[in-house]
Amino acid sequence: MASASAAPSPEARELTLVSKVELRIALADSETKLETILKTYLPPLLLKLASEHLSVRNKVISILQHVNARIAPPTIKLPLVALLAQFKDPSATPLLRHFDLLYLQQGITRVPPRERVELLPAVVHGIHGDAAKSVTDGAIIFNLVLRLLPHLSLPPRGSQDDAQLRATLGLLDRRDDASFLATYLGKTLLLVVQSIRTSDGNLSLPPTVPPGLTSEEYSFLTLGGKHETWDRSDPAGLNLMETKVAIAKLLSSGAFTDDERFLPALYASADVNSRVAELGDDMLKRSAPNVNIDTARVTALFDIYLGDSSTGRPAVKPALKTKILNLLSRSTIATTCVGQIVQVVEGGLIHASSEEGTTAAAAPSGREASKLRAAIFAFVNWVAKMGSLPDRQRLAPQLVYRLRDHVEGQGWPTMHAESASSTESSQRGLVYELIGLLASASPADLLLDPNLNLVRWLFTSLSAEPSAENISVSVSETLGGVLQAMAGALDQELQQSLRGLLLQHMSLEIGQESPAGDPYKVQRSTRFMAVRFATRCLPYHDVVARWICLLAVSGRSNERNEVVEEGRKGLDPYWYQILNPPSDTLASSSPTVNDPRYTLPDFAELVAFLFVAPPGNPTSDFHRPLQSERFQHHPSLFGPSVAYARRVFLAQSLRDVSVDVKVDADWERRLDAAVSSDEPARAALKSRLHSLVISGPERDRMAFQRLLQAAFDGLVANDGEGLDPCGQCLVELCGLSDDALTASLAYRANEVQRAVKSNTVKTRELAAQAFGILASHPSCPPEHVRTLAQAFTDQASRWKSAVGSEVYRTHGSILSLVYLVSRSAARGRPQPSSLVDVPAFISRVLIILAQSRDTLLQDAAILAVDQLSLFAVLMPSTLASASEGPNMVDHLVVKAKAGNERAVLALGRFAMTYTEDDVGLGQTLDHLYQLHELRQVEVHFTVGEALSCAATGWQMNSLLLQLDVEAPRPSSSTRTHTLSDVLEKILADCKQTKPSLRRASCIWLLCLIQYCGHLSDVQLRLRACQSAFKGFLSDRDELVQESASRGLTLIYEKGDRELKDDLVRDLVASFTGTQTQLSGHVDAETELFEPGALPTGDGSVSTYKDIMSLAAEVGDPSLVYRFMSMASSNAVWSSRAAFGRFGLGNILSESSTDGYLTQNPKLYPKLYRYRFDPNPKVQQSMNDIWSALVKDPIAALDRHFDAIMDDLLLSIIGREWRVRQASCAAIADLIQGRPAEKYQTYLGRIWTMAFKVLDDIKESVRAAAMALCRVLTSLLVRSVEAGSSSRSATAMLDNVMPFLMSPSGLEASATEVQAFALDTVLRLAKTGTRSLRPFVPGLVERLLGLLSTLEPEAVNYLHLNAAKYNLTEDKIDAARLKSVRSSPMMDAIERCLDLLDEEAMAALVPRLDQAMRSAVGMPSKVGCSRVLVSLSTRHNQLFRRHAGLILKTVQRTVRDRNDAVSSSYASAAGYLTRLVPDAQVLEVERFAQAMYFDADGGREGVFTQERYLTIGSATDRFLAAATAFLPFVFIAKHDQDEQVQERFAQTWDEHVGGTRAVLLYLGEIVGLAASHLDSARWVVKHTAALGIADAADVASQGQTLSLSQQKLLWPALARALNEKTWAGKERVLEAYVNFAQHSRQLQQQRPEVTAQIKKDLLRESRRQNAAYRGPAMLNLGKFAATYDQDDWSLVILDRVGELVQELSPDGDGMEIAEADDAYAKADAGAGRRMGGGVTGRSGATASSSGSTSSRASTLASAILAAFLSIHPTTLSGPDLSIRLAQLGELAGRAGRSNATSVQLAICEGLTTLGRELHSTITRQRGTDDVPLAGEQPLRALVDMLPAAEGGGSTERVKRAESAEVLTDLGLSLGLSLRPGVAPVSAEPSADSSEDASGSSHAWAQLQAHLLTAKRTERDPAVLLVLDRALGKMH
Repeated sequence: MASASAAPSPEARELTLVSKVELRIALADSETKLETILKTYLPPLLLKLASEHLSVRNKVISILQHVNARIAPPTIKLPLVALLAQFKDPSATPLLRHFDLLYLQQGITRVPPRERVELLPAVVHGIHGDAAKSVTDGAIIFNLVLRLLPHLSLPPRGSQDDAQLRATLGLLDRRDDASFLATYLGKTLLLVVQSIRTSDGNLSLPPTVPPGLTSEEYSFLTLGGKHETWDRSDPAGLNLMETKVAIAKLLSSGAFTDDERFLPALYASADVNSRVAELGDDMLKRSAPNVNIDTARVTALFDIYLGDSSTGRPAVKPALKTKILNLLSRSTIATTCVGQIVQVVEGGLIHASSEEGTTAAAAPSGREASKLRAAIFAFVNWVAKMGSLPDRQRLAPQLVYRLRDHVEGQGWPTMHAESASSTESSQRGLVYELIGLLASASPADLLLDPNLNLVRWLFTSLSAEPSAENISVSVSETLGGVLQAMAGALDQELQQSLRGLLLQHMSLEIGQESPAGDPYKVQRSTRFMAVRFATRCLPYHDVVARWICLLAVSGRSNERNEVVEEGRKGLDPYWYQILNPPSDTLASSSPTVNDPRYTLPDFAELVAFLFVAPPGNPTSDFHRPLQSERFQHHPSLFGPSVAYARRVFLAQSLRDVSVDVKVDADWERRLDAAVSSDEPARAALKSRLHSLVISGPERDRMAFQRLLQAAFDGLVANDGEGLDPCGQCLVELCGLSDDALTASLAYRANEVQRAVKSNTVKTRELAAQAFGILASHPSCPPEHVRTLAQAFTDQASRWKSAVGSEVYRTHGSILSLVYLVSRSAARGRPQPSSLVDVPAFISRVLIILAQSRDTLLQDAAILAVDQLSLFAVLMPSTLASASEGPNMVDHLVVKAKAGNERAVLALGRFAMTYTEDDVGLGQTLDHLYQLHELRQVEVHFTVGEALSCAATGWQMNSLLLQLDVEAPRPSSSTRTHTLSDVLEKILADCKQTKPSLRRASCIWLLCLIQYCGHLSDVQLRLRACQSAFKGFLSDRDELVQESASRGLTLIYEKGDRELKDDLVRDLVASFTGTQTQLSGHVDAETELFEPGALPTGDGSVSTYKDIMSLAAEVGDPSLVYRFMSMASSNAVWSSRAAFGRFGLGNILSESSTDGYLTQNPKLYPKLYRYRFDPNPKVQQSMNDIWSALVKDPIAALDRHFDAIMDDLLLSIIGREWRVRQASCAAIADLIQGRPAEKYQTYLGRIWTMAFKVLDDIKESVRAAAMALCRVLTSLLVRSVEAGSSSRSATAMLDNVMPFLMSPSGLEASATEVQAFALDTVLRLAKTGTRSLRPFVPGLVERLLGLLSTLEPEAVNYLHLNAAKYNLTEDKIDAARLKSVRSSPMMDAIERCLDLLDEEAMAALVPRLDQAMRSAVGMPSKVGCSRVLVSLSTRHNQLFRRHAGLILKTVQRTVRDRNDAVSSSYASAAGYLTRLVPDAQVLEVERFAQAMYFDADGGREGVFTQERYLTIGSATDRFLAAATAFLPFVFIAKHDQDEQVQERFAQTWDEHVGGTRAVLLYLGEIVGLAASHLDSARWVVKHTAALGIADAADVASQGQTLSLSQQKLLWPALARALNEKTWAGKERVLEAYVNFAQHSRQLQQQRPEVTAQIKKDLLRESRRQNAAYRGPAMLNLGKFAATYDQDDWSLVILDRVGELVQELSPDGDGMEIAEADDAYAKADAGAGRRMGGGVTGRSGATASSSGSTSSRASTLASAILAAFLSIHPTTLSGPDLSIRLAQLGELAGRAGRSNATSVQLAICEGLTTLGRELHSTITRQRGTDDVPLAGEQPLRALVDMLPAAEGGGSTERVKRAESAEVLTDLGLSLGLSLRPGVAPVSAEPSADSSEDASGSSHAWAQLQAHLLTAKRTERDPAVLLVLDRALGKMH
């Protein structure tokens, strides 16, 4: 009892409960009951799987097995919510979780999509923890998420629902879950699934892991490698492509943050599916700016790119690699990852086949490989530019090696042909550039190896790369970068290597084989780069480098200019210093030649290198330098080499004697001037050479002598023609040298004879001077001199008979004798009569001067007088005994007055021989004074020198320059008062008013001060000279002004300290008004500018009063006296001479007057503005004043910026145009180069004023304003381009944009203002910076309006008067459309749209709506439509929520009167329809139909065609509303407008495959068309009728119509046919007949239908429309041919008879043009032009006549209808005979026509009827039903045959075919040729009669027809048919 009452055990209770549940499940006898029980008990039952009792668990499992079998039907739903909650319970056991997931997977597909989506928050809740507990469970749960995603409806991006989506999904506070989801959603985007078939035939997933995924992740995403997971054919399988799209959409929503979606977005952007890639790109663009790419993220990106061998994750695909590199190329952190960067380069540039372990993904090919390599190169470029120096130094060696290997792998130095694509070539050039960047970062490791391997490699690349590509440019840039890195960093060993390399490349010739023996040829000269390396990398004292520069300058005659220019820079120490700036001084400094950093080449070393045969041996014996090895190949280099060696010697010598020659741009000129005209410098050089002889180093002395030898060789080279400038160098250096240095040359004096006979004047003169110097040398052998002197004397004596080259020799001989005699006299050597007879020579010279007419000989005589007088050989006493001596001065005066400068100078030199009291001296001076009349200004400088010679003799130091031999200074007669007399005379003449005398006096006075300024007579008169010169500043001759300015400078230089101070005080006093004006009286109206120099009437800088107004503007009256007195002469203000390089500017600068302006700050604005005066002279002078007075312009402008700007902004709108113009230029100059903050506050005013002046009345002012506006625009654009990094960009735009979009800017009335404002806006828009975003809505609205405003007015005129110019409105509109599309404004609008975000879009939409409503012109309207298209396609995510509103506006604007506008808006509406909800799509559909069917005018198809074409490209939206769209599209594609028809047909073809869609929507099509058959508009009626006709044809094509379809089509077709005749109605008629042939079931059920058909067809046949009658008759015949229940022949023959009577009256027949004949150009298908073909009773093709209006075609159709109407089976024999007789009569009457089409119709009719008769007779043979016996049928038909001859090829073929058919008919009738019948070859005679039976006459007639036709036939095709017919007869 106790046991009975004991409580059951827990195990028993659990088993009992489980059993009860089992019982309930078992008793459920329906699916509904079972579903209810499972909803309640399945979750609790599963809980028992957690029981501790094994028996319970086993019981539950057995029950579940039963349940699994019961729930197999998919209609049974499972309690998913409870199961999911049970699974998520943390206490759930693994077994419980397993079964929960099992049933979740089964049940998820059994609930509606809405219920599935509701589960999503619960599924994702805790998903991170689920995966952590069990990877398998996590994979299943994630799989459930993927299965739910397609049903999730996402809210519009940016909406409030989108912002709440994260909370809705339960991810707001669960970052782990969100991160887990984002991670694995991204992994899914990397997934690639491709099932393979195993050996047992089953499908499975391949073992290969997709790129970017580990094996664990792959297993996770495929549920353990099950191929069913991603098999979309499986009920539980997923579609990978659609899943990825759903994932991308979810990731782009508000459910995830930018950090979470960053990597998935990156994966998606590289997906092969464009839908996914577009979403990914959009996500990446939006999220990347907000994501901090820190070190961890950069490391992650590298890991994704490279893969991870430790986890087994392979590298990602190339497309994703490219995306990753694009991101890394914007991260400076990425540049620090040295190891990863090397791996990226190695993996991307080395082929996979050469790398072990690389996957297929790592070895891209084709376009992918090219893109990846481009990205790698861009990344390396980023690293090379942005990486830190230590990182770049670590990277450079490895990367350069890889890049170089890549280049060599493509073929080096020339690319392999298979690699030479344009892409590879451009990338190759980039690789070279990268090598240069990296090598420059680590020169010690890569560039400075002992052999310079990389530099050699690059030089070889430059010489051998193909010139057709841009690779050479890249190599040049690379070498340029390498050059910068190597400059100044080479030791002696590297310099030696570089020298050899550069010399090698200087010697290369294009086309030459490789010097190293490599298999390539030189393609390009590398001389320019070699010279650059020589000038940058080798020191200036390197003689090899200078030799290379010499090679560049003169080595080749056809050398490129850039090479020559670079060589010149390398030879010039100043340019060398500029190109190689020192590190411790400014590049602009100008060191002297003794600066040790830029030491000149050692003179001895240079000479030894150039002119000594064994290079480097300075102690070798003398030789001929011109024969040196270096000049054997480059003889043209000898002259430049001598000149350069001379410059080096002179510079070093002057440095040694402490004479400073400033190294600047004029260094060479200064050096030449110092040697030629600087007496102290020459004296120092002579002293230096003298010391060289006495105590100088032997190597230096020998080097100088070698230079002399070289110059001498150059003078006598080329058979005496010489090498320039060797002769000049020789004469110059000999003139400076001691006799000891030139002794060796004296022995070679006889060699000069060749040069004396040269054909060049300059060479002869230099050779003669050299001969005089050397022949007079004590070391010169007397016998040489005697021989040469005698030869020269003999030659000179023949001067009268000399012609041609003899004149040259005579000229040279005279000069040689002159220099020999004069230099001998200078040396003090006696002149033995045995050498030269001086008196005789002087006589001969004077005779030549007096009598010779040869200019050369006269010049030689004048020079002889000059030189002989200078050295006292020719004296006044000598003239008395010499022939023509007394007249010598007169001859010289005559030539002097002719402007001969040598004669002038000879007069002055000869005057030196007079004593001071000699009358001849005064006469000579008077002769010189009289030369002031000469107009050649240059001659007056020679006159001044001559006066100086005459006045001072050898006291004039400049004469020492003529002393070119070692000799004491010659003496001349004493002068005590001559100089003072000359000065007084000239000073007095300076005050004269005669212009020529004043000009000459000014120049003479300048020369006297220059040549004699050291003498006391001049020193005492310096103040008077100053006054004279200041008086000349008022002269209008600029040369005189410049001379006066130079004179003032000389006075300042030559005076002592006291004089200088007095001079400056006097000068400044004259400028400041403290003394009386020295240049005369100046009043208020004194003209300061030449008449006409400035326009009069505007009161601007033309009088003294105007200039004084400058002081008045400043407000300081004292300035009138202190500053404006400078206006006392025009020269001070309007000539640059006064402030040029010679004069007043320097004096003012040196006089410490820079402090003046500090006391008058108001002068800065005025003086600054005057610097930009329109008059160039005023402008130049003001600039000089500014430069002289303002020592630090930058500081001064910064200090007074506000004052200057305020003044300019007031002046810019002043009354005087000059002031306005100058203000514009001044403002433009003032703001350039200054920080924006400096002028930011003035921007608004500047723009306003600039635009005001842009409409100025003066053109030059407008031009200046335009220049100012351009400057403002450039500054603004540059500032805005800086984007967010520029703090001033936003502020500048805030100031400028409102103004630009105001009525003063884009809407200004002035065309220039409006145009420039537009240009500014367009340039700003092109920057694409975010700073513009707030202005985008207003900007787009303004630009759209301007599209019409700025359209030329001529376009509107043409549009209104198109007919006058033979144009159409459509053509004009097409041109306008093209203009709008290509307009820069549309481009700017597009760029503005790219800047939109949610906020900007919301602001743009109402502006755009208003623009659409208010647009007036066609361009603006079209522009609005294009904006809508752009927003709908490129910015659809932002625009989607606004599309519905805009679409409603489009529905109003689309009714525009202009077809182009309406079409554009219609197209935009189509694009908008893609974005709106389905309900609005249907609404637009109804609107479109109303537009098409109900609109007035001829544009009913415009809107709809465009709309359907554009929405049609969105297949999903189109097909979703196919019931509404397709019927209408089908009808509209029958529009009679070809354009409308074509575009609707295109839409139909793109979305409908085959004709089944017509049958599917037949009811809708017919209903819609029938509803518009009664339309008041004929176009709509006709379109509807054609639509019904086409639908009927398609429905009856190839099948029998169902009764319901027949009932549906019959009323509509009958109504469509019951309309008046219109073009194209024949197509409806054909469809009607076709329907009648296929609607027998309806006709049998409703006989009245048949009657109506007959009635309709007969009515149509009686229509009077000429083009319609033919098709109507033919279709009547077609129906009669197929309708054999009744005989239609009688009715039809009667109707045909009427037509024949009408069209072919009896009498003269009918002549119809063959050109109108449709049958003349077709075969049996000719009827297709008449509406298509119809198959007759026996398969014959009856041709319809289409729409042609030809009478012949109508007659042909009628005849053919008559033939088709006869049915042999329905007619008795007599009736058939009657019908054939009637037919024969009609055919005969019609056949008399000349129309080919009628003949063809008869032939085709005969063929058709003959075949039917033949078929009928054959079928009824042996019966009593044969319609006719004997030859009666044949005879009737043979009589209808056209004539056997004539006709075209088509007609002859048809005629032969008809005859063949009739032959078959005769045979079927049993006819044949019998004996007694006339021969077949003969035609029956006229009197022949038939035999008793008449049985053979028709047969014979037919045979005769065939034979006649054959006799004349030549066409093989016709002959074949004829032979076949004749064969059948026999």
